[in-house]
Amino acid sequence: MHKFTIGVEEEYQIIDVESRDLVSHVSKIIEGGKATLKENLKHEMHESVIEMETGICQNIKQAKAELTDLRKRLIRIAHDNNLRVSGGGTHPFSRWQDNQITKADRYDKIVSDLGDVARSNLIFGLHVHIGIPDREEGVRIQNVMRYFLPHVYALSTNSPFWIGRNTGFKSYRQEVFVKFPRTGIPSYFSSAAEFDAYINLMIKTGTIDNAKKIWWDLRVHPFYPTIEFRICDMPLRIDETVCLAAIMQCLVAKIYKLHQQNLSFRSYRRLLLNENKWRASKDGINACLIDFGKETSVPYVDLLKELLEFIDDVVDDLDCRDEVEYAWEIMKNGTGADRQLKVFEETGDLKAVVDYMISETEHGIVAKHDEDDLKFHVDT
Repeated sequence: MHKFTIGVEEEYQIIDVESRDLVSHVSKIIEGGKATLKENLKHEMHESVIEMETGICQNIKQAKAELTDLRKRLIRIAHDNNLRVSGGGTHPFSRWQDNQITKADRYDKIVSDLGDVARSNLIFGLHVHIGIPDREEGVRIQNVMRYFLPHVYALSTNSPFWIGRNTGFKSYRQEVFVKFPRTGIPSYFSSAAEFDAYINLMIKTGTIDNAKKIWWDLRVHPFYPTIEFRICDMPLRIDETVCLAAIMQCLVAKIYKLHQQNLSFRSYRRLLLNENKWRASKDGINACLIDFGKETSVPYVDLLKELLEFIDDVVDDLDCRDEVEYAWEIMKNGTGADRQLKVFEETGDLKAVVDYMISETEHGIVAKHDEDDLKFHVDT
């Protein structure tokens, strides 16, 4: 059986301990992490964003262990610098105009090309790579997987606030990102050759200088033998990240298994898939998504049940049943967006929301016996 390896990239908010606002201190954290996290920390376009990535993990248990260790070290470095790190797809009140762009040729070029569309893209995502057998199979998996993107996305919704406003969305992050070109759910491609022809045309015409500037919600990666999920908001709890990664891995494995048995899955037009994505963005797990087969709107919980039944025959092979079934905990407790909104309803205070986000990011990572080891603690 093919090894569906996992790689996870998490984008964290860097937060000032006094103001609870974002601060452009990524260099402090990268400097502080040089000794132990050198390979795992990366700059992003804004200096108030830090990306942390795992290595190539053989299974979800290894991914969870690595994510937990990395997050614990990252939190410690932040505390040592009188900073905090947090999950969340957007910061509740920070203004993009006040956040500095990282000095690098790559980001200079993006800002030059996209102007305020790039400068205002102060958002935080979760990217998950799943190993694929080859690019041809990757494109076939990408075609089928498009249907499931809104289902996975709804579970991750975690950005209800933007620049101090309750947006009315569970994931406003996607509404910010949609201003970028070459985003959203990808088109159907009949083969890897057709996919490559599209990329080559974009490069040949000077539209992009490399294939990484295709920022779809899902893409066969241009340089690694992986399919990369890019649709999800950055979660709060580590268990949420692990759950989403496990479901993605299972979906890739199941679709591959069907292809090995010469079975396929009905393909739907991107126009239809976008309707479900919009509903997931607006209402998260409280949405009714369209069941295209039945041509009716169905509560999200019913479609989640169907999704988990669909992947059930690969879950035990991949040894991730507990991680996948954490989806029911998310359904019970609400997504990060639901929980942020609840804190805001109770307090009317966006700083209290930030405190909550920080404490949830540290949940299960910073144990009581670690507190002496950390110089500063979240005020709750």
